[in-house]
Amino acid sequence: MSIEINNESGVGVDEESLVALATHVLGEMGINPLAELSIVVIDEDAMAELHEKWMGEPGPTDVLAFPMDELRPGGGARGDSDSPADPALLGDVVLCPQVAARQAEEAGHATADELELLCTHGILHLLGYDHAEPEEHKEMFGLQAQLLESWQEVRDSR
Repeated sequence: MSIEINNESGVGVDEESLVALATHVLGEMGINPLAELSIVVIDEDAMAELHEKWMGEPGPTDVLAFPMDELRPGGGARGDSDSPADPALLGDVVLCPQVAARQAEEAGHATADELELLCTHGILHLLGYDHAEPEEHKEMFGLQAQLLESWQEVRDSR
């Protein structure tokens, strides 16, 4: 996998861990190892601008996903085949650590755990998952929980 991370937030985040998480998630989802992903970490002002421009909603949000290529049928995360999708430029996952920190405090866990959850969530959006409908919500959040659980096992064994 080619995973690029760019931290423009002015806040220290564990970039190595986010790249390892993304590698794990994409591997678990059967995405071709030549696929490319970008993770961008930005501050609240920049996130608020993106949130308003692309979602029409005011204020910063925790994560946005900007897909680039469609995965090819017959492979990858949602295909019926066991073969990975053709290499693709998946897109950008944009994270806001300041929003993540507030959410982590409310949820009673570490900001790093919240960023991992948000990164996983964003990757699933890039892979075509959504949560607008109840069945979609159940599928996406169930898969997100499974991926985070398997990641925590890998992370804790390192």
